[in-house]
Amino acid sequence: MAGIRLGRRIPLCTLLFWIIQVCCGAVTVKVMPKVEVDGGTTAKLPCTYSGTALPDVVVGWHIDYENQRVRVAYRKNSGERMSDTGTPLDDRVTLEEDLTLTIKSVKPSDPNKYYCQVTAGKDGSGEGETTLEVFIAPQKPEIKKPSQAISVGGQISSEVGTCEATNAFPPPRIIWFKDNQPLPEVKDRKEKTYMVLSTVKESSGLYTIKNALYMLPTKADKDSTLHCTVEYSLAGEKNKNIQKKSEPMKIELRYPFEKIMFNLFKPTVVKEGDNVTLKCETDGNPQPPFDFTKDKKQLPGADGFLTLMNVKRTDSAEYTCSAFDAENYKEESNTMFLDVNYIDEMSVTPSGNQIIDLGKQVQWQCKTKASKNHTVLWKKGSTVLSQDGILSIVSVGYKDAGEYVCVGAVPEVPGLTAQAIVKLTVKGKPEIETPVVGEVEQEGAEVTLKCSANGFPKPQFTWSASGRESISVEDNKVVSSLTLFTTPEIMKSGVKCEVSNEFGKDTKDFPVALKRANTAEVLLSGNPVLTSAETQRTGSSTVVVAVVVCVLLLLLLVALFYCLSKKTTICGNKDKKETATAQVNNIVVEMKTEKANEEAGLLNKRINTEQ
Repeated sequence: MAGIRLGRRIPLCTLLFWIIQVCCGAVTVKVMPKVEVDGGTTAKLPCTYSGTALPDVVVGWHIDYENQRVRVAYRKNSGERMSDTGTPLDDRVTLEEDLTLTIKSVKPSDPNKYYCQVTAGKDGSGEGETTLEVFIAPQKPEIKKPSQAISVGGQISSEVGTCEATNAFPPPRIIWFKDNQPLPEVKDRKEKTYMVLSTVKESSGLYTIKNALYMLPTKADKDSTLHCTVEYSLAGEKNKNIQKKSEPMKIELRYPFEKIMFNLFKPTVVKEGDNVTLKCETDGNPQPPFDFTKDKKQLPGADGFLTLMNVKRTDSAEYTCSAFDAENYKEESNTMFLDVNYIDEMSVTPSGNQIIDLGKQVQWQCKTKASKNHTVLWKKGSTVLSQDGILSIVSVGYKDAGEYVCVGAVPEVPGLTAQAIVKLTVKGKPEIETPVVGEVEQEGAEVTLKCSANGFPKPQFTWSASGRESISVEDNKVVSSLTLFTTPEIMKSGVKCEVSNEFGKDTKDFPVALKRANTAEVLLSGNPVLTSAETQRTGSSTVVVAVVVCVLLLLLLVALFYCLSKKTTICGNKDKKETATAQVNNIVVEMKTEKANEEAGLLNKRINTEQ
């Protein structure tokens, strides 16, 4: 019996030893407790082990799938790495050389517990467990408003809006804000303000979150602004509690009006000829239909606006806007007075254009009437001549001829102006303006002379020479332009222009002259450059003097070199003469005067002779 019992104990001990070896083996497996990764990226789950040096170690990765543990990848004894088929990770999982499990294109279905199992034969086995968490950012949240406005004064809270965030993983959090202040997350429907949450998992594995806000609004909420945010996280400790904000929303409320506002919409100040808009509105919502009247006569209006086209001063009156108060079953109204500003046409005395003798006096008086204080001033061009409505010229001259404008304005009403224009013509003996010299390149060339004369009646022109004549009017002057060919007599005496009318005549001579001659500048190379006398009048003399000075300096420099080459300390007359014969053939100076030319010629001749 003892032997039998001992025989039975041996297998029992062996079994117990095997259990202890398996469950409490010396192999230690290390994995990360948790791995975070963003959806669509690659997840890496590392695995290492210690406690055995056997070559026949088997490593396998497993997941919990459909209430059982399923292997997704393993390494055989030969070192070959394989991925299992028929798992949720088909074609996306790889077991790396270092036993790291790599999952490509992570999906919302991939979060799970992952087990790295290491079996080392007689050295036992070990296992490590890690959790994979996947994060996908939701779309920007949107608020959907109710189809109808909410009535103020009810007893039951109404839905004012639903905030929706889509395509998120895991389900995010939605927070409501009123006037930028967060609202507490109240779910008790007995409260005046509460939220109703709903979460829908789509076929893609992503979540759609809705948060409906219920309120018992008051009239003061018509100016409130609501918005919501979706709060979510991404992989990594620094990517927690990220928020996306919706567009703001106003609450659509219905409430009765208490008063009517009736005002001038545009323009703010009215003048004759304006298109005027009157606006009527209440402090309720929605706005009721409005009726417009003037002197108890119905006027056409629409949507609270009454438009009057091209108003006249006769449109100044009291206007009434009326609306029916459905809450109290009575009609309410408000009135306003429309003031149309005006200014009459300008009245000028004496009226019409004036023809005044040269040297005589002329005076105009200008006045008008307007709805408000106004100004009257006289202008000629942009120059203001008078600001009291009276324009007086004691002794008129030809310079005074032209148009004068009398302008009336109402400073309080921009754009409200009126004006009258009068023309002054000065009658008298004609006067020729100062003649302008006609210039020609040479005798016989064509020249155009302009004889400008003031006078009324229109003066007649007579020239002492024949040519092509044209008459034009410039400002208040009459201009005769004569084009002719110059002759020696014209070059000497000029051409006479005579103007005349019934009051007398005037005569002036128009001289004709040659344009000033060109000045030749001489370069040290000996090549002359001709420059227009008009543009070089000031600089030509300076250039000639500078050239002469340079030539003299060169001559002195040549003389100095000659003396040094002869090794003499003092050069006599002979030395100076030899110095003068230095090679300066290429230097030519052209003087403006004949004397200067003669001196320059003698200088060149002397140098050439002595050489």
